[in-house]
Amino acid sequence: MANLEKSLWEEVLLDAQKVIDLNPLSHVGYRLKHTALHGAQRYDEAIEALTIMLATLDNAHDMQIRKLREQYVSPSKADSMIQKVINDQLDTAPLRLLDTTTGLLCDRETQISAFKTTTEYKQLFLSIMKHADLPREIIVDAVSKYFGCAMLSHRWEGKEPLLQDIKDKAVYQLQATGGLRKLQLFCKKAREAGFHWAWVDSCCIDQNNNVELQKSLNSMFAWYYHAALTIVYLSDVPPSSKSGALAKSAWNTRGWTVPEFLAPRVILFYRQDWTLYLDNDSHNHKESVEIMHELEDATGVDARALIAFQPGMRDAREKLKWASTRITTVAEDTAYSLFGIFGIQLPILYGENKENALGRLLQEIVARSGDITALDWVGQPSTFNSCLPANISSYAAPPCALPSLSEDQIQMAISSLRHPVTVELALSFYDWLDNMSAARFANRRLHLPCIVHRVIEVRRRQDLAQETPFTYGVKADGLCDLLITTQEALVQFSWTRPTRQTFLLVRPWDRRLLELPDFAEQPAFDNDAEDMSDPGTPLDHSRRSAKQERIDSERHSQALRLIVRLGQPFGAFLLAQQRGGEYKRIASDRDIIAQVKDSVHNVTDIRTLEIL
Repeated sequence: MANLEKSLWEEVLLDAQKVIDLNPLSHVGYRLKHTALHGAQRYDEAIEALTIMLATLDNAHDMQIRKLREQYVSPSKADSMIQKVINDQLDTAPLRLLDTTTGLLCDRETQISAFKTTTEYKQLFLSIMKHADLPREIIVDAVSKYFGCAMLSHRWEGKEPLLQDIKDKAVYQLQATGGLRKLQLFCKKAREAGFHWAWVDSCCIDQNNNVELQKSLNSMFAWYYHAALTIVYLSDVPPSSKSGALAKSAWNTRGWTVPEFLAPRVILFYRQDWTLYLDNDSHNHKESVEIMHELEDATGVDARALIAFQPGMRDAREKLKWASTRITTVAEDTAYSLFGIFGIQLPILYGENKENALGRLLQEIVARSGDITALDWVGQPSTFNSCLPANISSYAAPPCALPSLSEDQIQMAISSLRHPVTVELALSFYDWLDNMSAARFANRRLHLPCIVHRVIEVRRRQDLAQETPFTYGVKADGLCDLLITTQEALVQFSWTRPTRQTFLLVRPWDRRLLELPDFAEQPAFDNDAEDMSDPGTPLDHSRRSAKQERIDSERHSQALRLIVRLGQPFGAFLLAQQRGGEYKRIASDRDIIAQVKDSVHNVTDIRTLEIL
């Protein structure tokens, strides 16, 4: 014990061996030997000594001695505990990573084998063996620290190294030209930042393996989210550049860079010479107000979303707008790069063309969100594709925010509608709309449930006849007159000069207007005593009648609330019927805000339309 206090490990080992020789069946000598070996950092031998000690405890005749065994964990269990945490960590990591020390590309098995040779692993292994109640967080922290990787976000330029170019080769030893020099310097930066592993899209994915490519592209957003660091390399931003250079970088024009700056929690921007942008040496540029403000202006993405983005269907229209002006080398990547932003996984089908890829994406958005108004469905040519039913870059101004009604205003409007005929009509509308199916895609057409108003007159404004875009006065059944501005020249017609082509102004149906309860939050059954009573007594009959009246009253109220909401201004679509009977959206330069004249009698045409 005196030698232990002085860290005289060799002397302690001699003492331990003497104890073992005196009594080979005792755990004391092996415990002492383990302590000395651990102190001398001879971890493999320390593990072996601790393993033998556990065996002596298992075989001890004294129950008190055997009870000591409960404080320890077997080697196999310790390895299993670490392996489980490793598996969880690697589930959200790329399939292959570059070893920043050796420059070799490693698969997961090689990464795990490398970890098990490290001092960190052996120290963790011994800690688990000696502490049966070791908190799992300690294991997670150790594993995360070792397997945490740095990921590169960059713009492909010229010849980038592919997997076949670096497989079984140390990247540091390859000729430093073009993309290889970028790869080498990135790995060095990652190593300097304290990371064992690094990832680059060009060479860490087998582009020829369709299964791997599918998994990689669908997992890309999650990989960047869980990465310890994302390094953005701005190859066209010169050294010592000032604020504003990031916004002008070509990196800001690429499709894949959208998820690459939204997903990461920690990000650093580097200039052409691999110095930090604006010489900002903070550990995370997402905490820099100046850099995030510049990125917000350059991308149109709100600073809050830049810092803490959440994937999903919410604000789908806005998310599509972020990507609408971006370009990709491969056409289909326009859609594939957005999968992670919406939190969806779909088959990767290179060769299907951009139109089909975006169509599948939009179909999934509509199917999952159930809110067709989240998208701006227009038909004029866009950055995405002129044949798609969506263009989210055509607005000259942001969409109009429609006014909302307070509960007092709703109740006041309902009180003026409580006429038996009105209530019956309201119930009929409510049931009709409740039975409408959700919007869906089929045969490359959008099947859109909507409330329809037939256009009866289109006249171009004479005072603006020489200007474009064109402004038209439009009249439709049941709607107040309105003006529509569009880049398209419309056929002018009226009751006296009709046209064979049908034009409609429609309100896409939104089931949220029904104000249905969330059944997931409702109790499984009603415990009202009246439901359990004998139906034969007059009192019970009276109770049932009162309950039915309450239910009827609630239904009437729901129906009238719907009528009130349908009487409010709404965002309308202008549709033109095509030869095949389906419709095409006419793009307008601003949102079309329509107002019904009478929500009770002018909301009668409810149907599902096919839109190209």
